[in-house]
Amino acid sequence: MRTKNTQKGFSLIELLIVVAIILIIAAIAIPNLLRSRMAANEASAVGSMRTENTAAVTYSTTYGIGFPAALTNLSPAATATSTSADLVDSVLAAGIKSGYSFAYTAGAADAAGNINTYTLTGVPTAVGTTGQRGFFTDQSGVIRGDADASADVNSTPIS
Repeated sequence: MRTKNTQKGFSLIELLIVVAIILIIAAIAIPNLLRSRMAANEASAVGSMRTENTAAVTYSTTYGIGFPAALTNLSPAATATSTSADLVDSVLAAGIKSGYSFAYTAGAADAAGNINTYTLTGVPTAVGTTGQRGFFTDQSGVIRGDADASADVNSTPIS
């Protein structure tokens, strides 16, 4: 007596079609994912610049000596002092966060030794990958952005 041999499972053609569909969906989704990641990094950079502006103003009002001489003056400490004010986290104080590199430049000190101006720029560590736009701010607190990653005082203010 013969037993009927029925195969269970998918044929090779069916599996190849499913793999092709998955690859097509991935090809559509990955660029959107990268754009979303860049937008998130840019939003984080703007937030970091707001935090640094607030920390610089807090530093100035707390210590009465003007703005900090360097970004590291805002870094964490067990006991806050003018050289380590414990106003920003260690990652931000180091100058690199969420795919952006931040450069803080203090202005010249006045006759009393107070620093009354500063500039802060944020540029993507890899333009087109970690971010597209560059950002700039100064003691005015206005954050400016530019699409070519080189924002300055003449760039368009962002909201």
